[in-house]
Amino acid sequence: MPTPPSRQDRMIALLGRLAPSEGYTASALDDVRFMRANRAVARVPVLYEPCIVIVCQGRKRGYLGEQSFIYDAQQFLVLSVPLPFESETDASEAEPLLALKMHIDLAVAAELALALGPAPSAHTTPVSMCSTAMDEAMGDAVLRLLEVLLCPVEARVLGPGILREILYRVLTGEQGGSVRAALAQHSQFGKIGKALRRIHAGFSGELDVPILAHEAGMSVAAFHANFKAVTQTSPIQYLKSTRLHKARLLMVQEGMSASSASNRVGYESSSQFSREFKRFFGRSPVQEAAMMKTLLSQAPSEPPGYVSAH
Repeated sequence: MPTPPSRQDRMIALLGRLAPSEGYTASALDDVRFMRANRAVARVPVLYEPCIVIVCQGRKRGYLGEQSFIYDAQQFLVLSVPLPFESETDASEAEPLLALKMHIDLAVAAELALALGPAPSAHTTPVSMCSTAMDEAMGDAVLRLLEVLLCPVEARVLGPGILREILYRVLTGEQGGSVRAALAQHSQFGKIGKALRRIHAGFSGELDVPILAHEAGMSVAAFHANFKAVTQTSPIQYLKSTRLHKARLLMVQEGMSASSASNRVGYESSSQFSREFKRFFGRSPVQEAAMMKTLLSQAPSEPPGYVSAH
């Protein structure tokens, strides 16, 4: 009797069907995207909102400050706050990267945290980004999610419950403390998480660091220190990277010119935008947009390296 396929083999087969094209592919659920890469991708700047990334084949590495994180078939990644970092991908035509990304619905996370009751007293500092070993319960839930996503009716009826289960597994696992801390109104980590969400909601306007610090109930010096501890960058650099990623998205998805995109994200000077864009991405806005459009000509839903907020 032939040996039945392993859970990972079944995941790979399902993702191969669900993600037929390179880049990002939308799923039947708004909170789930599929990722595929048929070749290695060198280290590039990326920006993710709070999410869970599960790689079933291939390998990705994330770099945040001096830290690096591997997420592959053995480990999944959780981001508890919106975060710019750098990522590289190991993949080939023979073994493409196949992964899925699940947006963390903060309202559902807060509801689950309330149902779970007070978190166990933790002796570790909450972190914005971490990779954790995939256990049996999480793996089984992910496999069931992929199976129902093949059928739009099953995805609509059964999918939200499975997403809720996966978020429950995260909240009760090794990374749960960080996600809970990001939701807490009175913790330093939670206050910075709120400031990050405020920046993402109003990145095109005038964002004043003293005002953000006041809203967080911190002195400017304390706000800077806590902000850097969470993001490994300063508030001004965080805002700049957010604006540049958003501008790239506008140029690729909406066909905006560099001048229009720079104005939309809050730059007053197009020349300053072009200089900072090239320094950040390594290409001019026109070159980057052209390259991204070529990569996405197979119709994935969004550019590699940026996962848009819902």
